[in-house]
Amino acid sequence: MMTSTELRKTFLNFFQKKGHKIISSSSLVPADPTSLFTSAGMQQFVPFLSGEVEPPYKCACSVQKCLRVNDIDEVGDKTHHTFFEMMGNWSFGDYFKEGAIDFALEFLVDVLGFKKDQFWVSVFAGERGIAKDKEAIKIWQSRGIPKERICEFGMQDNFWGPVINIGPCGPCSEILYDFTGKPCGKGKNCVPDCQCGRFVELWNLVFMEYNKNEKGEYEKLAKQNIDTGIGFERLLAILQETPSNYETDLFFPVIEEIEKLSAKKYEDSIKSFRILADHLRAVNFIISAGVLPSNTDRGYVLRMLLRRIIRHSRVLNLPQNWYVKPIKKISEIYGSQYPEVRTKQTDILLVIQKEEEKFSKTLERGIRQFEKLLRVKSKEPRAKSISGKDAFDLFQSYGFPLELTKEMAKEKEFEVDEQGFKTALKEHRETSKKGAQKKFGGVGIEQLTSEEDRKKATCLHTATHLLHAGLREILGGQVRQTGSDITPERLRFDFSYERAITPEEIQKIENWVNEKIKQNLEVKKQEMSYQEALNSGSLAFFKEKYPKIVNVYTFEDKNGKVISKEVCAGPHIKASSEMGHFKILKEESAGAGIRRIKAIIE
Repeated sequence: MMTSTELRKTFLNFFQKKGHKIISSSSLVPADPTSLFTSAGMQQFVPFLSGEVEPPYKCACSVQKCLRVNDIDEVGDKTHHTFFEMMGNWSFGDYFKEGAIDFALEFLVDVLGFKKDQFWVSVFAGERGIAKDKEAIKIWQSRGIPKERICEFGMQDNFWGPVINIGPCGPCSEILYDFTGKPCGKGKNCVPDCQCGRFVELWNLVFMEYNKNEKGEYEKLAKQNIDTGIGFERLLAILQETPSNYETDLFFPVIEEIEKLSAKKYEDSIKSFRILADHLRAVNFIISAGVLPSNTDRGYVLRMLLRRIIRHSRVLNLPQNWYVKPIKKISEIYGSQYPEVRTKQTDILLVIQKEEEKFSKTLERGIRQFEKLLRVKSKEPRAKSISGKDAFDLFQSYGFPLELTKEMAKEKEFEVDEQGFKTALKEHRETSKKGAQKKFGGVGIEQLTSEEDRKKATCLHTATHLLHAGLREILGGQVRQTGSDITPERLRFDFSYERAITPEEIQKIENWVNEKIKQNLEVKKQEMSYQEALNSGSLAFFKEKYPKIVNVYTFEDKNGKVISKEVCAGPHIKASSEMGHFKILKEESAGAGIRRIKAIIE
């Protein structure tokens, strides 16, 4: 039986011998600020695929860490996960359709030992002015795949990308594994889009020859590229002949550790065991990438996963600190391939512990409130829906992410008004924002009547940029601003960080800021679209507050090196030397995973 470690090595060695450069997995937190997480192997190669940058090699291969939560409701079935690995090979203007198909068949048949009659393939049927992929059909047939096992589908199934709204994309051809070789008998056509479970997608070959522009038009790329992806866990399950991905050597050792601690057996509570194994693996990699729980963006995804973990641990009656041994097992499984899950193990356990302590206090009360809601709704004729307001109340009062409420409702055959929830959340944020402005937070400096006070507050506000940059320089890039408040006397700056800052670190941060003040850094202001600001590398952590056109403030040294670059509503001084001496007065906790600094300019 081929192990997961052997499969990774076998794949990379095969393509290396075929002239591909092995590229390490990029971070789960992508450089592209418009994406929360890396969700596909091709993301780190987008500049090469789009033609923006000339690649230093013609062909590449990798095993990429990925995370998606768009189909989180499916986690716990045979094949769906939040965190997963994607094996892939790429050609940047080198080989195209024939090469991609030949490599895929050689690896599957000659290296892994599959038979061609175990495969079906799908091709692009043509749509939106893009022609049917007759060339791919011809190649597959010439390689021994008969016409009756070649299916044609439209954009939804057989056109991949772009990762975001614009970028490189193209028609694709999928290789599907046929488990039974026999029709399911439930309908006239048992083909790859049948939901009977007979087929599973193994390898997606994307023939990347288009770029989708901002107008939604598909333009031809200057070079034809190849982008492929194999679901690592799915392929491994077939090779190890397991009933699902969760019985492979990636998951089952973790499930066994959980089972030892539970009064319940895996076969009696399959879904909860699988969700715990999947989500524990995901939070390991998210936390090791420097993300901390919060109520926005990546932090929200992490918190949502952690709270689903806590809820399912209650379903299995797991004891306090039950997650320690499963986390260690995950470290054993992945530590050699991804050392960060081993080196960050203490941080991972600490984050889980703190989130459990925080959420456990309200979980039981929230569940009781949820059950009370259902009892009331059950008395109403034909009522099978929880309102958006009720779902928001569970979120605000008991910390229930929408996804957790949806999952619990689904178990009771209820639905949740998602749009109503989003409306209630938006109204709450707008109300909170107005309240914050009344308290003179951040951008209310122009409301001060005294010219002297306005000058002091402007200097302090500008200092928050250098403080933020200094925190990220000394403590690491995981630091993210979560709020600030400025008066003419002092600044208050809140940021994400899991522990107290040591006196030595505080001194280093203070010295760093004062050194930049002495360098008389120029403060440049540029006006651009919010998207342009993100693309230029500007930091922006409060995206719901920004208009379409924003101001970007950049601090540069005399050599043009960027020290700080952020989207901000201002106002700011023109050079750092206009400030005085920066002094940190206090550093303290401002909530779970949030620290607060109070500082002055002397």
